[in-house]
Amino acid sequence: MSEKTIAHKDIQIATESFGTPNHPALLLLAGATVSMLFWDSAFCQRLADKGFFVIRYDNRDVGRSTTYQPGTTPYDLVDLVDDAIAVLDGYQRAEAHFVGISLGGLIAQIAAMKYPQRVQSLTLMATGPWGDSDPDIPEMDQRIIAFQAQADAVDWTDESAVVRYMVEGAALMSGRKSFNRKRSENLIREEFRRANNYLSMFNHASLQGGEDYYGRIHTIEQPTLLIHGTDDLIWPFQHTKVMLRELKNAKLLRLEGTGHELHEADWDLIIDGITNHAKTALET
Repeated sequence: MSEKTIAHKDIQIATESFGTPNHPALLLLAGATVSMLFWDSAFCQRLADKGFFVIRYDNRDVGRSTTYQPGTTPYDLVDLVDDAIAVLDGYQRAEAHFVGISLGGLIAQIAAMKYPQRVQSLTLMATGPWGDSDPDIPEMDQRIIAFQAQADAVDWTDESAVVRYMVEGAALMSGRKSFNRKRSENLIREEFRRANNYLSMFNHASLQGGEDYYGRIHTIEQPTLLIHGTDDLIWPFQHTKVMLRELKNAKLLRLEGTGHELHEADWDLIIDGITNHAKTALET
């Protein structure tokens, strides 16, 4: 693993890479409020061992990238797309396979439309379409909304209190598969201690922008792999039906019992899926 900080306009983007630089690049885009650590280093290394140069990075307002005062979001969704391209530029890569989860999946979709020449393929995990979905698909589960409403009662300067709260959220999103509480606690502690300003992550909740690309995913030409858990409470699994209908060249990898997560029990399926998808895209 190698660390690199990339200067882009007036911000700093913290990144890490795995593998051999002349191998095909995989750019990993994390979801809202989480840092690059969401992509476990062992997971990244296994992808690198498959023959990829793997890059993970912190979005604005998380980890060691530039943060802003909590309650302010002086950037929009398209700025985050431009940040992803800046990461590729920082590594002198003309193109990459984009792998995005949740918010990262939305960033990847817009990147494929705004910078089609930079995106070789898409892998969209636990996300939905950047556009209207079917009206009968449920919104975010009410249990998630009720949990998030408790955030104001947390002392965000107290690491132990933060870990207790955030672990309960991770358990809620874990689907029907076993929840590794200790592993989740360790990840949250590392994120808390590593962050420039941990509370700034909530600025992602106020993200706007991207209207010029909304409802246009049918124009995406890149081959797309959808990876989605059947028990996702954030982006219900039914969104995959819409995406399969709207995207020209998409296929689905269904994760039975998985929630809004990167569950270790699914790593083999996910890594093989990404590998086969990206290598097939290179051959076409």
